[in-house]
Amino acid sequence: MGNKRLLGTQKEQQAAAYLESAGFEILERNYRCRTGEIDLIAKEGDYFVFVEVKYRATGAKGSALEAVDRKKAAQVRRVAGIYLYEKRLPEDTPCRFDAVGIDREAVTHIRDAF
Repeated sequence: MGNKRLLGTQKEQQAAAYLESAGFEILERNYRCRTGEIDLIAKEGDYFVFVEVKYRATGAKGSALEAVDRKKAAQVRRVAGIYLYEKRLPEDTPCRFDAVGIDREAVTHIRDAF
């Protein structure tokens, strides 16, 4: 299981580097609370961007982005609310939920994914 976690960390680092090269500022990696986890929290302009990262080594289980389902999206939204509250950010803070899918080595970034 350790190898899977290591691979996940490497792919999250790859996604963070990809977003940084696109002008994002990475604020948090693997933000955790009792409700769950968000892979990356970034800032793009005035927006706080909560990013789910998925990786697929093969297409056997579909594309990486297909793994971001409604249940996962709802969990990320809940954790994002806790993050905003914890950081004492106003309720009207502009937020967005993005997804980064990595299929083998191809990176796909979807803005407003959910």
